[in-house]
Amino acid sequence: MQQFLGLFIVLGSVFGGFALMGGTVVAIWHPIEILIIVGAAFGALVIGNEKHVLAEMAHQLKKIASRKKHDSEFQRQLLLLMYELLQLAAGGLKALDAHVEAPRESAIFQRYPRILDEPKLLAFIVDNFRLMAMGKINAHELEGVLEQELDAIHEELTQPSKSLHKIAEGMPGFGILAAVLGIVMAMYSVSEGADSGAIAEKVGAAMVGTFIGIFFCYGLLDPLSNMMKQLVNGEASTMETVKVVLCTHVAGKPALLAIDAGRRLIQLNTKPSFAQLEQWINAMGGDDESQNKRRRNSDRMTG
Repeated sequence: MQQFLGLFIVLGSVFGGFALMGGTVVAIWHPIEILIIVGAAFGALVIGNEKHVLAEMAHQLKKIASRKKHDSEFQRQLLLLMYELLQLAAGGLKALDAHVEAPRESAIFQRYPRILDEPKLLAFIVDNFRLMAMGKINAHELEGVLEQELDAIHEELTQPSKSLHKIAEGMPGFGILAAVLGIVMAMYSVSEGADSGAIAEKVGAAMVGTFIGIFFCYGLLDPLSNMMKQLVNGEASTMETVKVVLCTHVAGKPALLAIDAGRRLIQLNTKPSFAQLEQWINAMGGDDESQNKRRRNSDRMTG
């Protein structure tokens, strides 16, 4: 909602101000100029990026448009999922095999649909529980492995926003390109004996290209690339939370302490308090007796 409000303010200020000056839509409506600028920018985007970067860019833009955010409910599901998995792992990491091998069929994961809707986060969780189950690994070694993995993931996920930002910076240049072509056509009309009114109209149309390029840069694409960057930072923060939970667990700390260590890395606007975390765990039957019963039931299912 906030993004649409911002877009309304930008459009209202620019075009509303133009209308107040006595301008009309006809004066700035030149589809050919838009075709040149947008087409050249899109072509440059395709030339400069691999297919998987473009696919990830489309995915991030879709996510922004759908307004799916890592809100308080998402954080609740993440923390409780990790708590359940750690409680189950306390009886032996082999008990997790059936859950991490097919998470979408797992009764535990199915209780947390918001996590299942995040394929990258889901893969990060199950892959690293598999890593822990494959052999003995200490907290320092695990932290080193996860740190390298997170650096690689973050670099890959930020590439779309960087690419879009580069295109945004180039939009004024594409606008000048369209303007130059318009001036060329204006000069050509002079050689054909066009009157001053026709020439002025063509020059005005050429200047619209410069306007479109600047407007797309600062009014649309640059803010959009910043939104993508914030989206990726939020996802990276979530994976950092998982990393800290796993490393704290491998260091031998109790499940609740491991979950609280991860909670501290959640972004401030959605971070629950420790008291809230305890309430969530108690609400799901998080006392030792209930968790032991849940673990025994899961062991019988996986056995």
